[in-house]
Amino acid sequence: MAGHYTTALIANQKFSKGATLLYFLIASQFQDLMWFTFHYLGFEVTEPSDVFNTTLSNMTVNMVYSHDLLPLLFWALVVFLIGKLGFKDTKVGLIGAGLVIGHFILDFFSGHPHHIFGEETPEAGLGLYASNVFLAIAIEAIFCLATLWYFFREESKNGIQRTFNNKASIIGLFVFGIVFMLSIATTSFREWFNIPEFDFGFNSNVPTLILTYAGMIFYLNYFVPKLKIEK
Repeated sequence: MAGHYTTALIANQKFSKGATLLYFLIASQFQDLMWFTFHYLGFEVTEPSDVFNTTLSNMTVNMVYSHDLLPLLFWALVVFLIGKLGFKDTKVGLIGAGLVIGHFILDFFSGHPHHIFGEETPEAGLGLYASNVFLAIAIEAIFCLATLWYFFREESKNGIQRTFNNKASIIGLFVFGIVFMLSIATTSFREWFNIPEFDFGFNSNVPTLILTYAGMIFYLNYFVPKLKIEK
């Protein structure tokens, strides 16, 4: 969940001319945003429906249209065209498409199982959320750490200084993401806190995920460009 956003930070750092960080952030999570869309269309129904019952290891969804390998090529083309036409820059479009492909590569090592196209086709991923969720989280944590270290190192080399609070705000989001994932790896919030069964609408799984993803996108889109001090 968190690691994909770090790739957007690197893309924006290297290829921001003519583009926006928001585009790269959305591109890095484009497949997940399509997953939410297909959930409501009835094509990729996600269970459990109650967010308080959900863990990384018990969440089930066949992400055939949003995440499988063959549809991935189509989504990469869509993101490429948005970047090329929207920003009038082929390089921006290519980097956006690269983030889509990068999402698949990261999911291969740390994520839900994906396939070539459909559950009857070979798996195109290790599926560690189902088989070894703590290893999956460890891989994501190491990736986040390495990518953020590179991001801040390159900024320093380019003469960009950030305040301590600004760095802490950026790093803190990824720490939150990893800690959150650890907290629901195999034990749900209902089990942690003995939450009674209820249905008030706000405890639905996918809407909560949408709010989380949107919040992280706008959070990074605010804090990453802010508080830069040129030497």
